[in-house]
Amino acid sequence: MEAISKNKIAEKSTSQHHLNSPTLTLLVGVAALGALMYATFLFNPRNAGDLAAYILVLIAESFIILQATLALWTILSGGFNPRDFDYYVAKRNLLHGPANAPAKTTIRHASAATLPLFLHRRRVSIDVFIPVYGEPLRTVEATVAAARNLVGAHGTCILDDGKSEEIRMLAKAQGVGYIRRPTNEGAKAGNINFGLAQTSAEFFVIFDADFVPKPSFLIETLPFFAQPIVAFVQTPQHYGNLHNVISRGAGYMQNVFYRLIQPGKNRFAAAFCVGTNVIFRRSAIDEIGGLYQASKSEDIWTSLHLHERGYRSVFIGDVLATGDAPDTIEAYMKQQLRWATGGFEILLRHNPLTAKLTIDQKLQYLGTTSYYLHGVAISLLLLLPPLHIIFNISPVNLSIGFAAWLFYYLAFYAMQVTVAFYAMEGFRLEAIILAMVSFPVYLKALSNVLLRRDVAWRATGDRGAAQSPFNFIVPQVLIFGFLAIVTAVGIWKTIYTGTLALSLVWNLLNTVIFGAFVIMALREARQVRANQAVERPVRAQSRQLTPKVQV
Repeated sequence: MEAISKNKIAEKSTSQHHLNSPTLTLLVGVAALGALMYATFLFNPRNAGDLAAYILVLIAESFIILQATLALWTILSGGFNPRDFDYYVAKRNLLHGPANAPAKTTIRHASAATLPLFLHRRRVSIDVFIPVYGEPLRTVEATVAAARNLVGAHGTCILDDGKSEEIRMLAKAQGVGYIRRPTNEGAKAGNINFGLAQTSAEFFVIFDADFVPKPSFLIETLPFFAQPIVAFVQTPQHYGNLHNVISRGAGYMQNVFYRLIQPGKNRFAAAFCVGTNVIFRRSAIDEIGGLYQASKSEDIWTSLHLHERGYRSVFIGDVLATGDAPDTIEAYMKQQLRWATGGFEILLRHNPLTAKLTIDQKLQYLGTTSYYLHGVAISLLLLLPPLHIIFNISPVNLSIGFAAWLFYYLAFYAMQVTVAFYAMEGFRLEAIILAMVSFPVYLKALSNVLLRRDVAWRATGDRGAAQSPFNFIVPQVLIFGFLAIVTAVGIWKTIYTGTLALSLVWNLLNTVIFGAFVIMALREARQVRANQAVERPVRAQSRQLTPKVQV
């Protein structure tokens, strides 16, 4: 086993170090105190301003405070180590068969992908599924090659929902399995369930087509299944394409989730599947009738049903696969719409508070599925400065003084930023911009769920023809225009009255944030036009070279 220990991945999450830090514990405690102080300030009737605006503030800020408190509680729980004694025993014996069989203790040879793996001295079988739906051939090829070469005996199979002959030929060339189903119902979950019906391995792994796994994936995850109660082991989504503002912002937000939130969910047996870089116990999935197909967010629905059956999940922070973050506005907005829709579906149709879960699990799922209500909170808060600038309607009693308000406000918000900055070893402005401008997408998702409108499924990496980003951000552009006009009005009033109002500063900041996003969109639109200008002659030449058929 010495060779295995030397083969451990070099790139690991540092979250465990930070989550065990006394400094982080202190910061989280101060942040929780700040949240309590801010809530006390808000709910003090003496601090209330005009009733309508005050109610808007209470609704929005109450939700934000509750979400922040739940997040802090989860972060504090993240020092829990999911690798227990059973894990280390199972890992030590992973390459050892029955007691009377010779042990194989090295993975340093060409047939590492055929080494049998054992749990409780019994050989186990594993399938690795790569669901595909129109992703670029080169992207799929890299993932297939890496999946095929995972250490440990396993089968690798492409599940092709795109019915591509190129993908079929790729599977043949790579020497892996290929399954194509006749229909496409159930989207990705239906595709995987069809693959499960054609196979029989005891465990199965899912890698999205653009997530390239490390050789040690099975070695690091399989030992957790020494405990029969474990249904799946989830690893992070780590991104390698952080080359522009969108991908860096999206990647940072996901990194916060995987380094701070998911580890804390281990303590409550509430870590949930994220659809890729995950290994399942087949019998557990069979018990719930397969992956959940009635939603585009099959991952969290499936996790919820497994937890309701009493199964345990495990999240580990080791980076065992690297993929692509959304790097265009279109890709990011569609991703957020899909995720928000899935969260609202569970919240409104399978309320976690009434689910068959422990109290801790109920609270964890409630926090996860209600997260996208931030869209409602942000929309309400964006209204407050214009109400004051245009109609002189204030949510707080102006007689309390700016300094007092700022103290309580910073006690809450500044400490939230401080916790994230320390735990993540930095902070990204791009993440704040994307978090702010995403609220129209979350409102659209809420509307879709309430009205039961279906959301078209979009596979990871399925880019298709590039479109102008402005096709997907009309609400954000209109909001920017509105905020800019209100800011101009506020500047005029300041000049006229000689008094600078806090609402103007607040509105100006919101204008700058939305303006920065519009500038991102303009740059991306120019790049799209430039790419189309390059591709147009190539397509025209291709059409000229295509032989014409006489009819």
